[in-house]
Amino acid sequence: VSLWLPLVLAVAAVAAGQSPLQRRVVRDVLEYFHGRSNVHFLFRERELDGAIEREDPSGTFVQLRLGLAQTSCRKRGPQRQCRVMENRRKPTCLACYKFDTSDVPKVLDKYHNCGPAHHLAAKEIRQRDEAECRAVEEAGKGGDTLYLPGMFAFSRGLPA
Repeated sequence: VSLWLPLVLAVAAVAAGQSPLQRRVVRDVLEYFHGRSNVHFLFRERELDGAIEREDPSGTFVQLRLGLAQTSCRKRGPQRQCRVMENRRKPTCLACYKFDTSDVPKVLDKYHNCGPAHHLAAKEIRQRDEAECRAVEEAGKGGDTLYLPGMFAFSRGLPA
């Protein structure tokens, strides 16, 4: 029990300042990141930076920049005492989610991009991230138009 106490306290301290939707996005991003084939170790939330949560009649938009830290536990092994490994991979994930207004909010649309912090700072990637997040935020606003994930990317090259 004493081995888990510092971990529980650290997670509780980070989660205390987050809304339920933000905690849900963090869990989903970690699940997405661990599901990637090139990830062999478990990662833990290191920092949450730039959380945005906006409500409008169509739902709630949540945008997070989440810093992760590699732990000593392998993804497919026992996870007894996973300590953060210093000087290892510390990727950053940008996540944009749009939830509907129901009692148990459903995800209308989402976008993730995880990579090294310097990778996400590159101008082209930053512009793509901003465009994708704008498209996610617009999900559910057009009452009679159907929004499908990826529509923005495909409509961009078409003549006006």
